[in-house]
Amino acid sequence: MNHSLEPNDRSAIERTIKALETAWNAGDGPAFAAAMAEDADFVNVRAERLKGREAIAAGHSAIFRTIYAGSRNRYTLDAARLLTPDIALVHVRSALEVPTGPLAGQLAALFSMVLQRHSGEWLIVAFHNTLFPPTPPFDSKNKKI
Repeated sequence: MNHSLEPNDRSAIERTIKALETAWNAGDGPAFAAAMAEDADFVNVRAERLKGREAIAAGHSAIFRTIYAGSRNRYTLDAARLLTPDIALVHVRSALEVPTGPLAGQLAALFSMVLQRHSGEWLIVAFHNTLFPPTPPFDSKNKKI
C-alpha cells in the first residue's frame, strides 16, 4: 500500500538530508549520526555494516580525519515515498569532492534510507550507500572502451 507523503513530512525529510550534508561538510561524525535512530543500521560504500548511532558517529569521525578529510558533499533528494504512515523510503544522490588522498577527485553515489517517525521527527533506521562506477575511458573516436 502506498501512502501519500504530506508536504510537512517531505520538508522534515529534506531537513534531515540537509542536516546530514551539513554535518559531512563540517567533518562532524556525531552530528552526522544525530539523524540516525539509536539502533540504526548503516552500510557504507565498502559494504561495511555499522550498528547503532554511536558506531556510526565513530566511523564517520574516523573517515573525516582520514580518507575524506576536507571533503565536500552535496545531497539531492531523488525520491521519497511512505511505506506506512510512519515509515518512509528515501533515495538521495550524493556528489562528493575529495581534495586529497587515495580517493581524491569527484565521486557520485546513491544512498537509500528508511526513516521512521519518532515523536513527530523522522529518524534514519537504515542507510545503504552505493558508489556509482567510474565512467569508462573513451578512445580517440569518443567511444567507450
